[in-house]
Amino acid sequence: MIHSDIMTKTNDTALAKLRADYAALGDHLDRRGIDITVIKSKVATYGVAVPSWGVGTGGTRFARFPGSGEPRDIFDKMDDCGVIHQLTRATPSVSLHIPWDAQPAADLNSKAEEVGLTFDAMNSNTFQDHPGQAHSYKFGSLSHTDAATRRQAVDHNIACIELGQQIGSKALTIWVGDGSNFPGQTNFTRQFERYLDAVKQVYAALPEGWTMLSEHKMYEPAFYSTVVQDWGTNLLIAQQMGEKAKCLVDLGHHAPNVNIEMIVARLTQFGKLGGFHFNDSKYGDDDLDTGSIDPYRLFLVFNELVEAESDPDFDPMHMLDQSHNVTDPIESLMVSATEVQRAYAQALLVDRTSLAGFQDANDALMASATLKQAFRTDVEPILAMARLEGGGAIDPVAAYRASGYRARVASQRPAVSGAGGGIV
Repeated sequence: MIHSDIMTKTNDTALAKLRADYAALGDHLDRRGIDITVIKSKVATYGVAVPSWGVGTGGTRFARFPGSGEPRDIFDKMDDCGVIHQLTRATPSVSLHIPWDAQPAADLNSKAEEVGLTFDAMNSNTFQDHPGQAHSYKFGSLSHTDAATRRQAVDHNIACIELGQQIGSKALTIWVGDGSNFPGQTNFTRQFERYLDAVKQVYAALPEGWTMLSEHKMYEPAFYSTVVQDWGTNLLIAQQMGEKAKCLVDLGHHAPNVNIEMIVARLTQFGKLGGFHFNDSKYGDDDLDTGSIDPYRLFLVFNELVEAESDPDFDPMHMLDQSHNVTDPIESLMVSATEVQRAYAQALLVDRTSLAGFQDANDALMASATLKQAFRTDVEPILAMARLEGGGAIDPVAAYRASGYRARVASQRPAVSGAGGGIV
């Protein structure tokens, strides 16, 4: 992956500055009654999963412009994911999408060991047709009017579970594009009943210790109505299924100005927050780099997560889910993983005793100021020191660029066509 000499050289260049910045921040935090080593230790153990599909170039509905050295298969993808974790020490697992990444379990396990990764949640794909399948998902999958099509979608999800068992995964994420594009196209109630019946069959196949994550999305590709369109419907699904069913929150799957941190609080309160897909958005499901548009909102989400950390059973799954159209995907994922860690570190700095006091006293100004004090704290020295002590790079992007990794894999991986639109 990245040669150790490159890591050493780039780290040596930045080490003196990092030590000075870390010491200065430590003094500053000490005056606020915060031990910097405690924050650093928590950050060092925090990890976010990388999506296998994220290391390829994304696209729009109109076009796709592939980058150089694009991964040809899951094994190339895992090489790229391994580089991300090697440099950031923040992405210890990879999430597979089936059937895109379907390979024998023994080969997947061998590759994971080689690149130092484990496997996160399995992702089923019934939002597009695949070679050899008998029935089309053009008009839906788990909610389709045709029983045989629904059975095909159920069987696919169960196959994802079976592969996941063999590679050490503990969760299945279900997202469907089912819905309608015209008023009257479908009966809302009967469609949802079909969906619930099909998902119950998938839920019944979950092994002990597994979690089923259902993911909501307001629109696209169904633009008039979507079967699982918001967190309320998602919560209904989880409640209908049982204890092993929880809700997955994708930060881009909400209407503009929706209070996502409040959704996080509600789902947490009732034990149904299962995980996140981190990204950012300006207009809709843009799948932009995490923290690139609204880092304060990301911080507010983590403020709720840190608030809930005292519950020993609270352990939501965290994954990046982005589409990279104009950047090197490896660089974007490294920066995004760092941004997630940054929001976590900032949330750990919140003076919760003072915050609770201001809230109880209805002192809105000081409550807001307490959050902003934590958010405005530059925690980069904590993140960088945690990376360094974990064997990573002080500056992951600088080390990556110095390594020439992209040019090297581009010479080994054939160029791919940019014909057609759509995601990876």
